[in-house]
Amino acid sequence: MSNPMPEIIKDCKVTYTVEKDGKFFVVENVPARVNQETGEQLFSPKTVEKIQELLRGDQTPYRTMETPVYQF
Repeated sequence: MSNPMPEIIKDCKVTYTVEKDGKFFVVENVPARVNQETGEQLFSPKTVEKIQELLRGDQTPYRTMETPVYQF
């Protein structure tokens, strides 16, 4: 019997960031399945719907942060 391959996909909470209309939005504690080798984040359809709902601006954010911008 061979040893099973270690699981490279883990359930995690991640921070999702997106730019929309020249503004950056941050959604914290988003459930995702994360490939531990590549860092690829996979979201369920229900999670994607919730993110889109939050970004429509129907809810007040629980906090706001200032973000520095640098030119490369």
